[in-house]
Amino acid sequence: MKIGYLTGEFPRATDVWIQREVAGLRSDGFDVQTFAVRRTDATHMVGPEQQAARDETVYLLEQARSPRLVLAHLRLFLRSPARYVEGIKLAAATRRLGLRGSLYQAVYFIEAGLLADLLRRRKIDHLHNHFGDSSCTVAMLGSHLSGVPYSFTLHGSAIFFEAHTWRLDEKLARARFVSCVSNFCRAQAAIFAPDHVDRFHVIHCGIEPKRLRRKEHAGTGIHMIFVGRIIRAKGIEVLLETMERLRTDHPELSLTIVGDGPDRERLEKAVADRGLGQAVQFVGSQSRDEVAHSLTAADIFVLPSFAEGVPVVLMEAMGAELPVIATYVGGMTELVDDEVNGLLVPPFDTEQLTKAVRRLVENPELRRRLGRAGRLTVLEHFTSEVEAARLGRLFRRSARGLASATRPELTALD
Repeated sequence: MKIGYLTGEFPRATDVWIQREVAGLRSDGFDVQTFAVRRTDATHMVGPEQQAARDETVYLLEQARSPRLVLAHLRLFLRSPARYVEGIKLAAATRRLGLRGSLYQAVYFIEAGLLADLLRRRKIDHLHNHFGDSSCTVAMLGSHLSGVPYSFTLHGSAIFFEAHTWRLDEKLARARFVSCVSNFCRAQAAIFAPDHVDRFHVIHCGIEPKRLRRKEHAGTGIHMIFVGRIIRAKGIEVLLETMERLRTDHPELSLTIVGDGPDRERLEKAVADRGLGQAVQFVGSQSRDEVAHSLTAADIFVLPSFAEGVPVVLMEAMGAELPVIATYVGGMTELVDDEVNGLLVPPFDTEQLTKAVRRLVENPELRRRLGRAGRLTVLEHFTSEVEAARLGRLFRRSARGLASATRPELTALD
């Protein structure tokens, strides 16, 4: 079975779980061919895995700069004028409001025509897209123009803030099935397409536990770590205020911030202004192996986000037997069970976050207990190989017109 995999950009350093999913599907016997709207810039090429994935990916915007663009749309029109015209109507009906939205939708339609032609010429059986915004618009239109069924993985939580803008209802209704990263995500999707909820399934993003081997860090002090995009929604400012509060009683406490983003320069200045320059270090984006090394060498992982789905980096931290602190948002509670395999605090609550960090700093036995429980959780429910197999089951059963459980089982062969 040939699967076309589409994203807006691929491969990004922040989306390594998509690469793991592709690898898992290929191991399961699928011929997966990757497509992306645009080429990822060099800052995301943080390891050989990203470079190899980039080299094999077809980029639609680059294809659009050649005569292939006109030929692709001409072939689609000549093959089925009625389908092509219906595709134009679908694009018009699902455009974002305003002139800018209409212009972007015209671009998405052009990209969709290129994708549709590639799907047909490569004899792709099914198209799968990650995320519900612009690339999903291209996937929906490309599916219509080509006749190749499509599905998509729905993440959280940003798409639900703009669900009407991106016509999530239409995308959910037209998809052969939808892979939701959490039960929370599935419930949110049901708000916009309640008549199709039986086709919404829960497939977790996954990790590779073999990459994560717990080891005590060398040297003295307590090392805390954050990994993620450096944006306001991640709550890093709350974490910096926590560091400032704790430094007097715990001068041995340090924080490493792994990742990059538009707020990095502003937050680096905030670190200097708070006098935390010796305690807080920004190290930028890292490769998969580097992130794994950073996690296994730390003592505490903190993710104080204001909005999340089920973050892969939180799974990785738990897989490394790190005690974790997260917030009561999105699907976090489907991963972290408070006081059992981690600690949960309200978002934007510096006082509660400070108390949680203090508990872990001062209680090494609690750190060990939560860390061990966290690793058991991800080994049981969040490994990339098993989750890719669940998604593969959906592809196979969907192709045969068969229904699947909300959480696809792997006990029987299809």
